[in-house]
Amino acid sequence: MDLVIEAVFEDIDLKKTIFAKLDQVCRPGAILATNSSSLDLNIIARATTRPQDVCGLHFFSPANVMKLLEIVRGEASADDVILTAMALAGKIGKTGVLAGVCSGYVANRSRQPLVQEAIFLVEDGATPEQVDRVLVEFGMPMGPLAVGDLAGTDISYSVRQSQKSSWRPKARYPHLGDRIATMGRHGRKTGQGWYRYEGDRRHPIPDPDFAEIAEKYRADQGITPATFTDAEILQRCLLAAVNECAHIVEEGIALRASDIDVMWIHGFAFPRYRGGIMHYADQMGLRQAYEKICAFREEMGEQWKPSDLLKDLAEKDGCFADI
Repeated sequence: MDLVIEAVFEDIDLKKTIFAKLDQVCRPGAILATNSSSLDLNIIARATTRPQDVCGLHFFSPANVMKLLEIVRGEASADDVILTAMALAGKIGKTGVLAGVCSGYVANRSRQPLVQEAIFLVEDGATPEQVDRVLVEFGMPMGPLAVGDLAGTDISYSVRQSQKSSWRPKARYPHLGDRIATMGRHGRKTGQGWYRYEGDRRHPIPDPDFAEIAEKYRADQGITPATFTDAEILQRCLLAAVNECAHIVEEGIALRASDIDVMWIHGFAFPRYRGGIMHYADQMGLRQAYEKICAFREEMGEQWKPSDLLKDLAEKDGCFADI
C-alpha cells in the first residue's frame, strides 16, 4: 500500500498499537495516516520508526457527504507527505485544509466553545429547542444540541473527559452535558438525550423528562433560571467560537483565518452566504466583538479570556482577513 488510514475510535493506546504494527508490515515510504479528531498526532507518530511518514487525515461525518478533509501536520511530518495528502484530498473530491497539532486540532477545537456555550445557556435557563432554533434561523442546518444527540452525548462526554487535564484554569465546565451522558441519555441511539426521539428517531422532540433534569440541576447548583433573547443566544454561541478561533491563529495551529472559514463551511455546514465564522466576525467589526467578549468575561469568567490577537486587531481597527 502507498497509504493506510487508521479509523478506530479515539483511544490513544489502541492507535499506538496499530501504528506500531503498521510500521512493521508497510513498505518503506508508505504514508501512515490517522483519522483521529483530537488526539496528539506526535504521540501516535512516535509509536513508529518513521514519524516523518505519519500525518492526520481527519474526515468529517458522514465522510461520504462532508467535503472537509483536515490534514494534520505533526512535528516530524515530511513535506512530501503533506503535499501527497493535499493532492489526495482533491483526487477524492474533498477540500483539504492544513492544521497543526493540539487537542481537537483546528476544526473541532474551534467549534467546541459554541457547543459549550449552548450547554451553559441551557444550564442557565434556556431550553434546548430555543438554543437550536436560534442557530438554525441563523443558517445552520441543525442546532448544536441536536447535533450532539446525533453524534451521541457519550462521545462528547468522552472527549471532555480526555481534555480535563488541559482545561483552562477557572473556566466553566459543562456539567449538565456530563450528567445526561452518565444517565444513559446518549441521544438518538437511546431515544433520549437533549431531546426525546420516537419511531425512526430522526426528529428531536422536546422532552419533559429533560426539563425536570435541567430544573433539578439548576437547583443543585444554586442557579436561578434566566430568560434570554435570541440575539443574546446567538452572540454567546458565535463569539465564544470567534475568540477560540483567534487563539488558534495566534498559536499558529491554523495558518490563516480563512482556513478556519473553509473548515466551518465544508466541515460544519456554516451558512456559505455568511462567509465563515471569521468573516462573520470581520463583518460585525472586531472592535465590537472584542468589547462584547470582554463584557462576557466580566460577567461569566475565564472561558471568555480574549485572545491577544483579537485584542490587537480590535485596537487597530483591523480584521482577520488582513492576516
